[in-house]
This record gives sequence, C-alpha cells and structure tokens, in this order.
Amino acid sequence: MTEKTPGANPSRYSAPALEKGMAILEVLSESPQGCTMNELSARLGRSVSEIFRMVIVLQELGYIAADAGDRYTLTLRLFHLAHRHYPVRQLTECALPLLQELAVQCQQSCHLSIYRQGRLVIIAQVDSPARWSLSLKLGTEMGLGDTSSGQVLLAFCNDEERERMLQTHVPTDGELTLTEAQLRRQLASVRKAGCSVMKSRQIQGVTNIAAPVRNEHGQVIAAVNVPHIARIDALHTPSADAIRPMLLETAERISRRLGHQ
Repeated sequence: MTEKTPGANPSRYSAPALEKGMAILEVLSESPQGCTMNELSARLGRSVSEIFRMVIVLQELGYIAADAGDRYTLTLRLFHLAHRHYPVRQLTECALPLLQELAVQCQQSCHLSIYRQGRLVIIAQVDSPARWSLSLKLGTEMGLGDTSSGQVLLAFCNDEERERMLQTHVPTDGELTLTEAQLRRQLASVRKAGCSVMKSRQIQGVTNIAAPVRNEHGQVIAAVNVPHIARIDALHTPSADAIRPMLLETAERISRRLGHQ
C-alpha cells in the first residue's frame, strides 16, 4: 500500500453532471428575469442538447420553474434549504418571537434580512395585526445601497467587509445607484444615529426604519426593518419617530439572545 506524500495535492474528482447543474443554478441566480433554454446555452457556452436534460431534471426536482414563455427562473427551494442551515435557523428562531412583539407594539409589519452571496435577502417576516401594512415575502431580494436594511449592514461593518459586499453585490431590478460620496455620507449618518430612518426609495408613503443585529462577537449579521405606513384616518398608531426606540430595543434583545453582550 502506497503512502501519500504529505502536502501533495489531492486528486481532483470530477462530477460533470453536478458541475453542469450547479452552473445552471448560478446563471439563473444572476438573472432576475429568468433565461430561455437558448439564453442559458449562450451564457454557459454549451449547446442546448448538452443542458436540456439537466434543465428538465432541475425543473422536475423543483429547483427551477418555467413560465408560459419558457423562461426558467429559480424557485424558493434553494432558499428553504439555506433556511435550514443552523446559523440562519438559529437567527430566525431567536428573532421571530421578538418580531411578533414588535409588530403588535408598532402596529406595522417587520422583517429581518441578511446579506448572502451578493444579495440582501428577507429571512423572516411578521405581518402587522392592523388591516393595512406592507409585507415582503420570504426570500425577497432587496437593494443594498438604496434600502435602510442595506445601509445598516454596510454602515456597521469594517472597511474591508464593506468593500467586499459592494464588489460582490448583484443589483436588483430598479435598484438606485448612489455615488461613493453620497453613500459615504449616508452611512456616516446611520452610524451616528445607530439606525437608519429613510423614506422608501421604492414605494411612496413608506418610511423604512432599520436597526442592526449583532452576534456574540459583536459583528452585525442582520438588520431588523419596520416599513412604516402612516395612517390618515381616525385610528392613531405609533409614528415613525415613536417606533425608532421600539425597534432599537428589539434589535438589541435579538442580539442578546445571540450572545452579544
């Protein structure tokens, strides 16, 4: 029996079918509008006949779906798999009871988001007990620089991590681009205030309030957001200014549950 030389490079195991399937998923993850079979073929540098069977298998397994125009998009199945990953599961389990309390307190919906693989993603959402609210679906991808949650995550990380996030970010449809100077000023303001309060740059009449959630090492790993809608009828609900301390307290309580001191 031959011993392996210490430090020698291990042999590379090849799994062409797996590599092909993963390549298809990666292309679709960067294509919000989806791709036709021909577009996938062009993006991958492979013929349609090479990828056809793999596309159909991924569709049958529920990882991708086709619309009436035969454009393929990712389903939420990958998101649900990621959601079972322990750090994400731990975060949502710690946060959800407190988000439910917050929704009742402020009479608004609220959600929790993280930055993952170039995207800002909603991993927990609680509806408002009131009749009127703004809710985002689990797995929704949002902008980074033009949202309060994104600015919170950018504001409270170190320079190296911030640069990495900005470099790897995949913009969402309609995402507004800020100049470096604009972003720098806004992030400085967020750090000074300890949270972000800004008019929505996607929907009129909404004020987004976001605060950071920290882990046991003090690193900001998520943002809690309340998309505040002001009532103009006879029912009085907490204002955006009144919600700010509620949100900060909730974010701090979630952080403590995660081990932050």
